[in-house]
Amino acid sequence: MINDTNWHEKHKATLNVGSRLADSVAKGMGSWKFIIVQTILVVLWMTLNIAAFTYHWDVYPFILLNLLFSTQAAYAAPIIMMSQNRQSERDRLQAQADYQTNIDAKLEIEALTIQLNKLEVEKLDVIISLLNEMKETK
Repeated sequence: MINDTNWHEKHKATLNVGSRLADSVAKGMGSWKFIIVQTILVVLWMTLNIAAFTYHWDVYPFILLNLLFSTQAAYAAPIIMMSQNRQSERDRLQAQADYQTNIDAKLEIEALTIQLNKLEVEKLDVIISLLNEMKETK
């Protein structure tokens, strides 16, 4: 039976729940969907606080909104860095796998070259012996 699991699938299988969650958060926060939804929420927040007739829960300069952004950044930065560290590890593993593949290919090419040279020498030996036999029969 052939093992169809590649290095990326093996690496992904070793990730724990926290690692997978960090990757998901980083992927989500690095998307246009996140930027658009956050922009809509910020505009809505500011509009409701500026135009509110009865209750302004976060008056200009929106200190609560700034606090929310600071908290988001405080949690997002280390989570994204964890995901980037894992990406670096994946890249290192891929480079190592590529290097090993190149080494194996090099060894195989060298073995094939030796085999071809051996066949060529054998053919030349046969040709020379045939030529010598032809000389002797003349």
